[in-house]
Amino acid sequence: MASMPWKRYLNVSLQSALFEHLLLEPGVLVSVQSTRGSAPREAGTWMAVFAATTVATVGGGHLEFDAIAHARTLLQQGVGEPVVRYALGPSLGQCCGGEVVLHFERIDANDVAALHQRLTHADTPVALFGGGHVGRAVVQVLANLPMHLTWVDSRDEIFPADLPANVLCEHSDPVHAAVADLRPGSRVLIMSFSHAEDLDVVAACLARQRAQSDLPYVGLIGSKTKWASFRQRLEARGFTVAEMAHVTCPIGVPGIVGKEPEVIAVAVAAQILQIPEIPVNC
Repeated sequence: MASMPWKRYLNVSLQSALFEHLLLEPGVLVSVQSTRGSAPREAGTWMAVFAATTVATVGGGHLEFDAIAHARTLLQQGVGEPVVRYALGPSLGQCCGGEVVLHFERIDANDVAALHQRLTHADTPVALFGGGHVGRAVVQVLANLPMHLTWVDSRDEIFPADLPANVLCEHSDPVHAAVADLRPGSRVLIMSFSHAEDLDVVAACLARQRAQSDLPYVGLIGSKTKWASFRQRLEARGFTVAEMAHVTCPIGVPGIVGKEPEVIAVAVAAQILQIPEIPVNC
């Protein structure tokens, strides 16, 4: 497994921007602890506040304005309420009508390792099998979303040298062996250079799904003709029609017909965002 450094330029990802700032100065991590009713962001959303800048957002508007002010008071004076409840009504100049509870904590360079693990596990896990043109386009799109991407290929030399902090490259030969180590809840995208590799990865995903039922999405790039051929081969391996129905092929939200890698990447990202979370035992 390749070792991926986390220090990157500020515009690469929100996490790497956070870590970059923490090398230079302490900050305050503002997290959405809970919500009730209509709220701009969900629990787990975070924002980092520094003396003169911020990273990410907890929803914008007066909620965020007040949160930044509270965080900077905590940062400058070292004291302040660690948990604040905000009613999103007229008194805050917002009309959502719900309620947001924010948690505030001081952070510095010593917290980078713990934050990396904590924020990574809060992201949606995605496993991408294939380092070709479409795979690279998918990485460019997903790396800017709240996702943690494991990028797998049987060719070790295929990966770019510099990648965002939320992208982890893994050389696996045979490639389907990596399926066993995927995080529970992973959304799996299969688009290797070889139909034989694709078939082996699909089979490994279906076997894991049969045993653990913890892969909510298994997507295979290709045409209906390719999937018809794969169904026959998977049936020969002992998989049922119901089990094979768990595979999405072709991938991407319906109605987007472009075949350019970037178009496919956007369509696939939109489809993954529609997949509901499933309860998993981590």
